[in-house]
Amino acid sequence: GHPEIFPLLLTAKTQEIFNCQPDEDVTEENNFKCIKKEDIIQDLKTRAKSSDFFPFKKVILEYPGEELLVVFDPTSQYGENFYIVASEEAKEDFLKSLEAAEEKEETEEENIEEALEVRKPWVSLGSEKEVEEESLIERDTKIKYKISRVRRQFGAPIAFTDKNAADDKESYAECTAYEDNTFSIKMLERDVGVQMVPKLREASTQTKWTYPKNASTQYYPRQLSNEAKAESLSSEKLKKFLTAVHLRVEIALQQNEIMNVFFDDWKALAEDQEEGKPDVYFKEYQSFTDVQYLKNRTISCVRWHPTIYGIIALSAREQPLYEEQVNLSNKSLLHQSVILVWSLFDPLCLQLVLKAPEDICCFQFSPSNPNFIAGGCVDGQVVLWDISKHEEKLESTKPVVEEITDSSEGEPTAAVVTEVTVGLMVGYVQHSSAEPPLVRHCAASSTPNCHTKPVADLQWIPCNVEENQKGGTSENKDEKKLQLVTCSPDCSILFWDIPSMERREEFLSAKLKEERRSQLPPDDPDTDEDLDLSWKPLIKVVSTNTECRDRAKLCHCHFPGRVRPRSTLRAPVKESTCTEMSTFSSKNLELLEHISTDFFVGNEDGKVVYSEWKKKIDTNTAKPHSQKYSLHTETINTLQKSPFFKDIFLSIGGQKFAVWKEGVTNGPILQSSCSAGRYTAGQWSLTRPGVFFIGRDNGNIDIWDLLKKTHEPSHFQNISKSIITFISPSSASAEQHFLAVSDNLGVLHILEICQTLCQPPSNE
Repeated sequence: GHPEIFPLLLTAKTQEIFNCQPDEDVTEENNFKCIKKEDIIQDLKTRAKSSDFFPFKKVILEYPGEELLVVFDPTSQYGENFYIVASEEAKEDFLKSLEAAEEKEETEEENIEEALEVRKPWVSLGSEKEVEEESLIERDTKIKYKISRVRRQFGAPIAFTDKNAADDKESYAECTAYEDNTFSIKMLERDVGVQMVPKLREASTQTKWTYPKNASTQYYPRQLSNEAKAESLSSEKLKKFLTAVHLRVEIALQQNEIMNVFFDDWKALAEDQEEGKPDVYFKEYQSFTDVQYLKNRTISCVRWHPTIYGIIALSAREQPLYEEQVNLSNKSLLHQSVILVWSLFDPLCLQLVLKAPEDICCFQFSPSNPNFIAGGCVDGQVVLWDISKHEEKLESTKPVVEEITDSSEGEPTAAVVTEVTVGLMVGYVQHSSAEPPLVRHCAASSTPNCHTKPVADLQWIPCNVEENQKGGTSENKDEKKLQLVTCSPDCSILFWDIPSMERREEFLSAKLKEERRSQLPPDDPDTDEDLDLSWKPLIKVVSTNTECRDRAKLCHCHFPGRVRPRSTLRAPVKESTCTEMSTFSSKNLELLEHISTDFFVGNEDGKVVYSEWKKKIDTNTAKPHSQKYSLHTETINTLQKSPFFKDIFLSIGGQKFAVWKEGVTNGPILQSSCSAGRYTAGQWSLTRPGVFFIGRDNGNIDIWDLLKKTHEPSHFQNISKSIITFISPSSASAEQHFLAVSDNLGVLHILEICQTLCQPPSNE
């Protein structure tokens, strides 16, 4: 309703330049500042695209006045911490409203002062009489008592005799018992003070002192003759002694070889601790948002490009109520469902926009071929994109490396051009007004054979392992052949084969022909269902038990490098008949029997399930062994394997988190107590094995360092005013590490991790 108002995000550096720092230069009472138009234009010339006023450059240049009104917005009413008023009329109205408010406050203060001046005269109601009665008044004449005795009785002897008291009543006074009303009053309240003091005791002791004296001992080796040595070595006594002690000596020597008994473990733990408390913090490096695609949306997934530095992608979805989350697939949405690709070195321009048929719940770059991106939709569809044609465009956004000569030593050093330099060099090649390339999906799953509920998680299977329709794991000799696995709240796990290049090209050409041929309005549904419904899963694992039909979030599958005999699983498992496996085709491949097909699943009830999907080749059904652990009280939102240990993983859900170890059957190896708020996201650190980050519903990020504390987070920092929805770390270099954090307001925060959280101490 205010087209002349533009939300403005001012960083700390810009606030310092224009003297508009919150709580210092501007406050909630005095929340505006007039900035000269010339100063803003000079800042645009100096900092170019890195200037916070760059998105409104055209508005500022067309502004007729000499000063622009910048207003502090502490409650983010318009979406940012400041906003500018881009018209003189709105500026005058704003200033007049402030003057009217000040005049109103002054009038109210004058009325209050006048009311205080008009006071009623004091009227006595008799209280002064009560004060006079209770006051102490001394009398003028005091009563005197005089006790005397006859002088002759002084020093006279006294004779005592026995006498019956009953004979003379005047000789004694009887004190009869009576009830005192003072002690019969029931006390309702009583103030009692108790002071505890330690008992002190004085004691002394004295050691017995003896007269000191000097003493010394001189020893010398005992020399034996050759005959005596031979006799001693051949004696039965020596043989019995050596026979009795040789076993203990061997054990002692083995222990000395295995372990150094003089090694101080406590000293080794503290060798990397610095003097003083190190600074642990997140520094905001960049933030991304988009009015067209991210307004009133929540970010559901964030992923970094595996090979191209600085490229990050995110997906967004609607902000449903808790009751609407069950029926997301049946909800008709009138917005564009996309995946947005940004670059850290060109934050104002989108690099790619991946079009999707429905909102994306999760997506993942292929580790072996990052040009393939697979995503899961809210209606259960699985979609595939191929961005190989745009790979050069993404690589062109990297920073330029120049040689800079040090004036002090004269040696050339390599330096990365900062984002300010990049803005000056390539900022005018691609203008922000240019539309980003729109990439259509090259494959989409068929509706009857895909998930019936939103896809909760998606993982790529390693390129050297292949799953076949018989329920076995085989070696994939074709490096170009890729597979992935998905899971959903419909309690099904699907394995997918990536379509061939010919199938993908046919799909795209048919899609383009259909879009040209169809001229239907956007509200009418697409009647041609043979177009997108061409991709079918390779294997489908379905649970038929109603208790198991929960939301399943897949953690990882132990396909690569997890070669171990089946006998190593010593956990007592029970046979479950609630799972069946269906296939769609058949192949004759060589099975890899020693590859583990175990996987971990988290469901909506907060249970962690350790199971396997492998079945016998000669049968049509499978009875996998599974083990359930009930620890979390709400839906598990994170289930992630440690990047340092293949058998350690982290589960987060509700008000708890837990660290699990494969093979340990009696529960987690570490679990937290119930927190005050809810945990909403989490990720392991990529550089320190004992550190992980957890997002909360109050916008905080908890930093857990298990070397310092295990009962509470070692540090925490507020990132947003809304719920943290996703966390994704990235290692740009050995000295620079980033943490991408998204919130429920559609804002992606790129945080730079401090060196304390990046450099692991020894033996961590």
